[in-house]
Amino acid sequence: MTKKLNIAYVGFGKSTNRYHIPYVKERENIVIKRVVNRTLGKRPEQAELEATGTLFSTDVADIINDDLIDLVVIVTPAFAHYDYAKQLLLAGKNVLCDKPLVETLEQAKELVDIAKEKNLFFMPFQNRRFDSDFLTVKKVIEQGYLGDLVDITVNMDHFRPNDASQGGNFDGAWYGHGVHLVDQMVSLFGTPEEVQYDIRATRDYDSVDDYFSVNLMYPNLRATVAATEVAAMPHPKWIVYGTKGTFIKMDVDQQENDLKVGMFPGDEGFGQDSPADFGKLTYFNQNGDRIVKHIPTVAGDYGRVYDSAYEAIINGADKLVSDEQMLAVIKTLENGFSK
Repeated sequence: MTKKLNIAYVGFGKSTNRYHIPYVKERENIVIKRVVNRTLGKRPEQAELEATGTLFSTDVADIINDDLIDLVVIVTPAFAHYDYAKQLLLAGKNVLCDKPLVETLEQAKELVDIAKEKNLFFMPFQNRRFDSDFLTVKKVIEQGYLGDLVDITVNMDHFRPNDASQGGNFDGAWYGHGVHLVDQMVSLFGTPEEVQYDIRATRDYDSVDDYFSVNLMYPNLRATVAATEVAAMPHPKWIVYGTKGTFIKMDVDQQENDLKVGMFPGDEGFGQDSPADFGKLTYFNQNGDRIVKHIPTVAGDYGRVYDSAYEAIINGADKLVSDEQMLAVIKTLENGFSK
């Protein structure tokens, strides 16, 4: 009989109900035992979970005192991540925390040390390691079509010209969007040797940053992560240059778009690209022939973060995001504002 992983959520907002719970529902080996939120109503999502046995409350102590909980998932506003993660780790709970994990490397190191000392699972919810576009790029690189990589760029573009907001560094695009893109690069290439930053507020100079173009420098490779909120015409999502070829993927993963319109994991066509959205690969083979082909998009699945957490907690597998990778990402983010 398959062992169940009993989980609890701290936070029950849009992110919990869009990027987490729909995927957990597809996994019979994961059970949502508790949800803690500052306020409780009778939203349909709550009623649906209560009908299957999930307990709702407003006090995180209810999770801490429940010995049946195997994993606590923190999906609160980012400013609360550090305090909740520390409280739960000190109480002996395994923790999966939404991103950005924390604001400073010092905070991240402290949490990692607590988890190590208590032999606990602790990891950020880096779901965009399972974006379909990223998985497709990773496959093209691994299959060797491009030769030695020279330059790789990933863009996260939106057109929101009137949505400038106030806040601190932790509230801007660099932490909010950069955390995804930096983690993708770190997962592929490791910790960069040098980082070159261009981080700005472009819609309102007194607002939080809404633009960045940051170069992660590796031996013989520049990996650029970039985002803007004023892209009326977006960049390609990925451009990858190598000594033997080039791969361009124009479009983003479709999971988020489908979730926003009410499609869910398990629905027919969920998260799938149409052939018109496949990435274009141009390369030269061993005979010097120029080959152009479209690469079918690898299926994405944010729920695979939960699969990895299950394997790590129940079966002792390595974590999806290592402590070294986690710390490298936070260090890269924090240093963007240190000069």
